[in-house]
Amino acid sequence: PDCPPLGLETLKIDDFQLHASSMRHYGLGPHRGRLNIQGGLYEDDMYDGGWCAGRSDPLQWFEVDARRLMKFTGVVTQGRSSLWLSDWVSSYKVLLSNDSHSWVTLKNGSRDLIFSANREKEIPVLNLFPKPVVARYIRINPRSWYASGGICMRVEIMGCPMPGDQSVNEVTTTDNLDFRHHSYKEMRQLMKVVNEMCPKITRIYNIGKSYNGQKLYAIEISDNPGEHELGEPEFRYTAGSHGNEVLGRELLLLLMQFMCQEYLSGNTRIRRLVDETRIHLLPSINPDGYEKASEAGSELSGWSLGRWSQDGLDIHHNFPDLNSVLWEAEARRWVPRKFHNHHVPIPDWYRSTNATVAVETRALVSWMEKIPFVLGGNLQGGELVVTFPFDRTRSVTALREATPTADDHVFRWLAFSYASTHRLMTDGNRRVCHTDDFTKEDGTINGALWHTAAGSMNDFSYLHTNCFELSMYVGCDKFPHETELPEEWENNRESLLVFMEQVHRGIKGVVRDVQGKGIANAIISVEGINHDIRTASDGDYWRLLNPGEYRVTVRAEGFSVSSKVCAVGYDIGASSCDFVLGRSNLSRIREIMQKFNKQPISMRQRLRQRRLLDT
Repeated sequence: PDCPPLGLETLKIDDFQLHASSMRHYGLGPHRGRLNIQGGLYEDDMYDGGWCAGRSDPLQWFEVDARRLMKFTGVVTQGRSSLWLSDWVSSYKVLLSNDSHSWVTLKNGSRDLIFSANREKEIPVLNLFPKPVVARYIRINPRSWYASGGICMRVEIMGCPMPGDQSVNEVTTTDNLDFRHHSYKEMRQLMKVVNEMCPKITRIYNIGKSYNGQKLYAIEISDNPGEHELGEPEFRYTAGSHGNEVLGRELLLLLMQFMCQEYLSGNTRIRRLVDETRIHLLPSINPDGYEKASEAGSELSGWSLGRWSQDGLDIHHNFPDLNSVLWEAEARRWVPRKFHNHHVPIPDWYRSTNATVAVETRALVSWMEKIPFVLGGNLQGGELVVTFPFDRTRSVTALREATPTADDHVFRWLAFSYASTHRLMTDGNRRVCHTDDFTKEDGTINGALWHTAAGSMNDFSYLHTNCFELSMYVGCDKFPHETELPEEWENNRESLLVFMEQVHRGIKGVVRDVQGKGIANAIISVEGINHDIRTASDGDYWRLLNPGEYRVTVRAEGFSVSSKVCAVGYDIGASSCDFVLGRSNLSRIREIMQKFNKQPISMRQRLRQRRLLDT
C-alpha cells in the first residue's frame, strides 16, 4: 500500500514500455493508456484519451514492462477520456511474468482473482493486491466493460523497486528540504518555521480568506520585509488557484525553504535576489479545493476533483473581462484620448456584492491593486508549458487564435526564460503530456492560441495593473506522489530562480517634481509600444523591456511632459532612467487663481482691458 506509482502518468514509463494485444487505431494505442491522460476535442486523432482494444473480447490485454524486478502492489484504472463517447472496463484480471512468455494470474485461493473496476470513465479506482507480487512484467486482462462502449483504459501501476535496486535514470537532489505533501495546518506550520529560521528577511501575512474561512497565507522575502523600498521591484509567485494542481503549491513551499537556507549559507545569487527584490509567495489560493483533492489522494483525485472553489468557480478565470472593454474602446477610437490603453477600470457590476465572483478572487484583486507588482507567475499543473497573454481571442467565435499584447516580444522572452531552464519543457525527445507538442515552440505558447478563456488572471493583471503575469504549467501530473517531489523540484528549481531575476530587466527610475518629491500615478509611455504603465505612490516605476534603445515619455497631471532615450543592456539589471517634471503653465495659473480666490479671465476680457488702458 505504501509503494508509489511506477510513473505512467508522470512519463517515467516511456512509450516503449507499454504494450497491448491490439488497438483501435494509433491514437488509441497502448502509449495512450496513462492515468489522467486527456483526449483532444475531436475523436480518432493522433492524441486520443486512452488505450482502446481493437476488439471487444476477453482475450485483450494491456501490458507494462518495468524493465527491472518490481514489487507490484496494486492497479489504478480509469475509462477513456472523451467528450463524446463512453468507454470503460468494469472488471479485469492481473497477470505477471518475468520473461513476458510465461504468465501467472493472481489468484484468490484456487480461483483467478477478478477485480472490480470502473463504473464511469473519469473517477480513478484503486485495487490493491492481497499481497505484493515480485515480477518484471504486469498485464491487465479486461473481463467485462460498459455495454454501450468498448474496452478502453487509462492505467497506473503501484509498485516498489527491490531493495538496493536504483534506476540509472533516477533524479536525486542534494537540497535538504521537506519533500512531502502538506495539509493546510502543515503548510502554515512550515511557513512559520521558515519565518523563525530567517526572521530578518521574511514576513507572513494573509490577503483574505477562502469560502470556508481558511486564511490565504503569503510569505514575503526581502531585506526589509513589511515595507516597499524606493526603487526595489515587487515580484510574486502564486499557486493552487485550481486546488487539485498540487505541484505548484509544494514547489513554492520548497522555494521558500531553499531561499532561506541559501541566504543563511551566504549564497551570493540568493542574497542579491533578496536584497534587491521584494518577493511574495502565495502557495495556496484555493485551500478548500486542495482539501477535496488531498482527501482522495494523489492517484485517486482524478483530473478535476478540487479544481474549483467551494462555490464552484474557476478562480483563475474569474477575473473581470477587461479585454472586451479595451477592444471596444479601440474599435470606437477612444484610445488614447478618451480611454487609456492601461489600468483599464473594473466594471461596477463586478464589484457588486451579488456578482458571481469568488471571495478568493476578490482577495487577489485587492492584493494586486495594493502592491505595485512588476512581474508575476502563477504555477499551474497538468502540462509542461509556459503561457503568456492574451488568454482570450479577439474573435468571439475563434476557439484558438494567436492574440498578442503590445508587449508580445517581452512576454515571449519571459516565457522562454522559464521554459528554457526547465529540465524537460524544451526537450524535443520527451513525449507530449496529452495532445499538444509545445517543444516545437520552445515550451511556450500564447494563451489564446492554446485555448481561449475570458477573465484570466494574466490578462487582468496586464490590463488593470503594471504587472506582467504568466502561467507556468510545471508538470504533466497535477498531483504527483510525494516520492516524485525531489525530481520535480530539480526540474523547476533553476527556472523559478531565473524567472524571478527577470524582474530586473528593462528600465527603472523615479519621477520627481523640481522640489524632489515623487510624483504618483505618472504615466510612462514607450514609443512604439501601445501599453503604458504608471508610477507607484513614491514616484518609482519599473518598465520591463528587452535590450535596445527606447524613447520614453512621462506625463502627469499638472506637470509638463518630459521625454528621453533610455537604453537597456543584455545583462541582468534594469537601467536607471529618472525624470524631473516641472509644473505646467496652466497648472501654475490655476494654483495662483486658487490662492487669491480669483476667477479665470477670458482672452476677450484681457483685450478689452488693454484697449481701455491704451486710450
